[in-house]
Amino acid sequence: MGGAGARRPLCPLLLLAAAAAAAARVSRVQQPPERPVFTCGGVLTGESGFLGSEGFPGVYPPNSKCTWKITVPEGKVVVLHFRFLDLESDNLCRYDFVDVYSGHAHGQRLGRFCGTFRPGALVSNGNKMMVQMVSDANTAGNGFMAAYSAAQPHERGDLYCGGRLEKPSGSFKTPNWPDRDYPAGVTCVWHITAPKNKLIELKFEKFDLERDNYCRYDYVAVFNGGEVNDANRIGKFCGDSPPAPIVSEKNELLIQFLSDLSLTADGFIGHYKFRPKKLPTTPAPPATTAYPVTTGLKPTVALCQQKCRRSGTLESNYCSSNFVLTGTVITTVTRGGSLHATVSIINIYKEGNLPIQQAGKNMSAKVTVVCKQCPLLRRGLNYIIMGQVGEDGQGKVTPNNFVMMFKTKNQKVLAALENKRC
Repeated sequence: MGGAGARRPLCPLLLLAAAAAAAARVSRVQQPPERPVFTCGGVLTGESGFLGSEGFPGVYPPNSKCTWKITVPEGKVVVLHFRFLDLESDNLCRYDFVDVYSGHAHGQRLGRFCGTFRPGALVSNGNKMMVQMVSDANTAGNGFMAAYSAAQPHERGDLYCGGRLEKPSGSFKTPNWPDRDYPAGVTCVWHITAPKNKLIELKFEKFDLERDNYCRYDYVAVFNGGEVNDANRIGKFCGDSPPAPIVSEKNELLIQFLSDLSLTADGFIGHYKFRPKKLPTTPAPPATTAYPVTTGLKPTVALCQQKCRRSGTLESNYCSSNFVLTGTVITTVTRGGSLHATVSIINIYKEGNLPIQQAGKNMSAKVTVVCKQCPLLRRGLNYIIMGQVGEDGQGKVTPNNFVMMFKTKNQKVLAALENKRC
């Protein structure tokens, strides 16, 4: 464990020098100022300040939960910049992580972070913000250090954006739109809240973000509900093709925009409006459904009442599938009659337009099993999964698609199919 603290001695110490800059202006006859001591959590007030993991820049302790509550003067918002971040890396941030919330109690979560990738500026909706760090039994890294400051809500500069949207209709856009490219190193979160009897319809008019097959660098992600939660994510988008229109499941949507520290592009402008909930009149989906929303995957009764059995072979199903992959099911969430699964990818043989996330060397994909019991996916097991990508850009698996347990002996057949012309 001591080795982790010695891996990068210079970077954390240089950052600490910035935190002690004001104290360094003492008379030369006095003793040099001591370095700031970071403890587990605390109450922070005033126009600006610093916070860091317990013992930073040393290795943070295991099995801890630390909470910092930040309050700036009334009428201003809190802006948080991570100066250093080094927590145990995991593509879903399941083990060691830092959560940032707008407000102190029951606030909107602005993001969950781990690994070494620093997000852009995070901005609260009001004058309060909460930062919470959790570590498990095994730690790896020097923790984090962040600086907070107070800013005027409507004079936050190019780096700040996002906020709460509660009017019946409105727009949201990337910083600098439409005059110039959005800046690097930005995180924006818009939280749209409608009355409980309404849904939210979302459309992007213009769209241009750095292109990447897996949207790893710059992207906009849309979530059902009021927080960044992969289980409720509707889609993750980049490139220069606007996403199809989106309709929320309930009365809340969260839109997250993130740019990394390299290439930028024009950005986007999007529009939203509230719409009434439609009462279902028939179990069949409407003829004109163009919304990439998880409720659009509701199974028809007839489809899910069929006897569940696999038909055909790997070879006979390969060409008719949009995507073919092997992977381990790491999360499953049941919503309605469907199962939403996150699959940690072992190998991809046919990618199609399936959205794939990457964190370090780990890749994962989200698929929706339209009829939750057919085919049956269990968490922790390895599968060969073949499926389709719908108009909404989401991976779907129906009882007609081919799914089977993955064994090493299957690799040779799959490798041969990868080179097959369909």
